[in-house]
Amino acid sequence: MALKDIKTKIKATARTHKVTRAMEAVSAVKMRKTQGTAIAGRSYARAALSILARLSGSGSLKGHPLMQVRTSDVLTSKIALVIITSDKGLAGALNSSVIKAASDAIASYPVSAVTVYAYGKKGQEYFARREYRIARAFENKKDAIELSVMEELSSELSHDFAAGAYDEVLVAYSNFKSTFEQVPAVRRLLPLALSDMEQLVKDIVPVKGKWSELKPITSPAAYSVEPAGSEVLNYLVPRLVAVSLYHFLLEAKASEHSARMVAMKNASDKSKEVAHDLTRLFNKIRQAGITREVSEIVSGREALAA
Repeated sequence: MALKDIKTKIKATARTHKVTRAMEAVSAVKMRKTQGTAIAGRSYARAALSILARLSGSGSLKGHPLMQVRTSDVLTSKIALVIITSDKGLAGALNSSVIKAASDAIASYPVSAVTVYAYGKKGQEYFARREYRIARAFENKKDAIELSVMEELSSELSHDFAAGAYDEVLVAYSNFKSTFEQVPAVRRLLPLALSDMEQLVKDIVPVKGKWSELKPITSPAAYSVEPAGSEVLNYLVPRLVAVSLYHFLLEAKASEHSARMVAMKNASDKSKEVAHDLTRLFNKIRQAGITREVSEIVSGREALAA
């Protein structure tokens, strides 16, 4: 390889290193911000579980349309899948892991039985290529997450589920564990169940820290609701669905920036390593050329002296 080509590669690698370092710094700032938002949102998920636990003894709650478990086989079931991915790449295996988990969850259902609600371009493109019906598609470019969007989506899903359009609503997202660990997860959003909310809170409570010392939630045997159980539940249960969906999105956003920061850090380290190896190769070839030229000069001088 010519010295000019090696020097060109060294310069190109150095430029790549600058870009990846800049992207790493940006992702680190966004990661800290989204982590704080996700952690702050965990208390609301626990509050939602507490409300649901207190109402679990109510007969009106057990008979609510959004909590009815429907028994049907795989061939006749109708599934709604909400998949949360990013619009951008350069986040390692984050999106592919979520898509794989979602695909495994609906693998036993016919394509015609699954309706996809895609929050993020990556998930939308994947399922559109496989001819799944895309009911709604949302951009996932902004870091600021608007609760109104989640309320709109949860309202539509709740209405369709209560009307019998779907037998089950699933959500596929990336669960944020730590900066270096994001776990793909598929959770059941509807029918709403106390056990699902308990699992949600269990997944988001860290191993150490103040949130790890939370006391277990207990529910009463019965609960009186005023002024009317149906009136309160018709407002409350859809809000619980929206809180769950909003929290899934918070976790996914924190996971995205964490995965991208780690991916950019790995790319920066690798580009630095490649530049170092190319510099050593450049010096080695250059030294070999200088040694050869010196040998030729000495040989010529000795030939002239003879």
